[in-house]
Amino acid sequence: MTGRNSQSPAQAGNDPFVLGGDLPCLLGVPREPNAATRIAVAVHGISRNAREHFGAFAPLAELKEWVLLAPLFDAESFPDYQRLGRPGKGRRADLSLIEALSLLRLRFGLPEHPIYLFGHSGGAQFAHRFAMAHPARVARYAISAPGWYTFPDESLDYPYGLARAPESFATLRTDDFLKIPGVVFVGCGDNRNGRTLRRNPMVDANQGEHRLERAARWIGAMNAKARAMGLAEPVTLQRLEDAAHSFSGLVRRGRLHERAWRFLTDSKEIEA
Repeated sequence: MTGRNSQSPAQAGNDPFVLGGDLPCLLGVPREPNAATRIAVAVHGISRNAREHFGAFAPLAELKEWVLLAPLFDAESFPDYQRLGRPGKGRRADLSLIEALSLLRLRFGLPEHPIYLFGHSGGAQFAHRFAMAHPARVARYAISAPGWYTFPDESLDYPYGLARAPESFATLRTDDFLKIPGVVFVGCGDNRNGRTLRRNPMVDANQGEHRLERAARWIGAMNAKARAMGLAEPVTLQRLEDAAHSFSGLVRRGRLHERAWRFLTDSKEIEA
């Protein structure tokens, strides 16, 4: 992304997180943003490697002439960002991203199009919950290897289900987020119980014992709920061969970034 509006690590100096506001974000903007310009957001996992996410997606966004935003949810301010920031557990990550998007649109004169959202691991937890909480703000989402999920189940308390959810879920209609196309990527080797995988009797019993099993169960629940409401099945699963869990490994071996980008940008409504 070059030209007077471009922001890149090299141009931004020692600290490339250049967007103002309370949430630092790495930002790439095409030379001539306009009313048709779309925004893609890439959300890191608990290693908080926002620069790595930005580096993977920036060339793809540049070719498409899209804006790319990679937020940094630091551990001190956003210890609970994967679950959007529950009361007493740090700042609200979802509202901070919404504020950053508002600043971005104001700065570059961009309209209020829904975003195209990617997240890996902890970022994938954030991304699917953000889509549930704010479905009108998301056009499509691609998530990679979340450790566990919020199910479309009003009988389970949040973050396991939708009951007793945070304030952001107050006006949620289940069919709103079930209309959003989504895809889950998981490495075929991501079937082990690593130290970062959330384990407790409820999660293991309801969601499964590893990320592959949990992805299949969540997608099954989402699609079954959609069918029961007379909607098209919204979510698909893509297994990545010869890959396990790390973002760098999934990018290197499974071309995760390219596959996610194809899904996010393969949408007829983008041209409308």
